[in-house]
Amino acid sequence: MSATAGPPSLLALWSAPRSRSTVFFRMMVERQDVLALHEPFCNIANDGSTVIDGRVVHSTDTLTDTLIGLAAQRTVFFKDTTDCFYDSVFARPDFLKSGHHAFLLRNPKEIIPSYAAIKPDMACHEVGIAYLHRIHQAVLDAGGSAVILDSDDFVDHPEATVRQYCATVGLPFRADALQWQPGQRPEWSQSARWHTDVSATSTIRRRERTYDRTTDNDPLLQRFYEHHIPFYEYLWERRLRIS
Repeated sequence: MSATAGPPSLLALWSAPRSRSTVFFRMMVERQDVLALHEPFCNIANDGSTVIDGRVVHSTDTLTDTLIGLAAQRTVFFKDTTDCFYDSVFARPDFLKSGHHAFLLRNPKEIIPSYAAIKPDMACHEVGIAYLHRIHQAVLDAGGSAVILDSDDFVDHPEATVRQYCATVGLPFRADALQWQPGQRPEWSQSARWHTDVSATSTIRRRERTYDRTTDNDPLLQRFYEHHIPFYEYLWERRLRIS
């Protein structure tokens, strides 16, 4: 017997880059009971605009208003990565305490080589864990709802992790959303080169990769790791424990 959908809500998924958030988004696309948006804040930061339910939005302040307005009528899910800055959200406690904010976490030792393989001239802030921590703290300071998910749990125990996520944010669990047809999605066309692995998948699973540059053999990447690891450890200790 299927569960009944709850009242409309705003569901945010914040993630450092290369942390499997696009797989999470791909799962949410399979649901018919949510409007799933791919990196709307990042699209504005990188390209100057994003499309929300057929409407072109050019500023993050308008975006936050649009998300809050839509979520009053239907459940809206968006995922965004923290390799870009969206500092205007810190001046919007109404947004930070709206709905439920989830934070998808991955060890920077794994994030950094994956990111550097696509963008060799990456900057330290683009690892994204420090900024993820800042948004998490801002949500708490605003009195919002925050849950931290470990992306290793997500790929190693997908059903259990998604069940607990859904229970936490008040969303019915949908087992059929854990499978899909592989292929590119129009939602991530603005950043397609970052999502080739997800486009080839049909379910949630671990994918192993090796890289020439790592935090063990590249001093610059090691410094990036040392900057972000305290923020990672703080968040990881506060993660949702998966049954």
